Amino acid sequence: MSGDIEIILTEHAKERMAAKGITKEQIKNAINHGAKQKQTDGFLASYTYIEVAYKLRGKKHIIKTVKIK
Repeated sequence: MSGDIEIILTEHAKERMAAKGITKEQIKNAINHGAKQKQTDGFLASYTYIEVAYKLRGKKHIIKTVKIK
């Protein structure tokens, strides 16, 4: 993927970001550059020490949760 991606954060993802000190830029980096695994309802992107669970709706990336590995 190239360029800026559109992300939509769920309330759960916002809470996890605040608790873990994860930024939107880190989420975008994980999606753009990280290793991806298919999950039941979306994908898990892993990049450096961050994991991002998301699903695609058209070109929008719906961020379900984020965590520290």
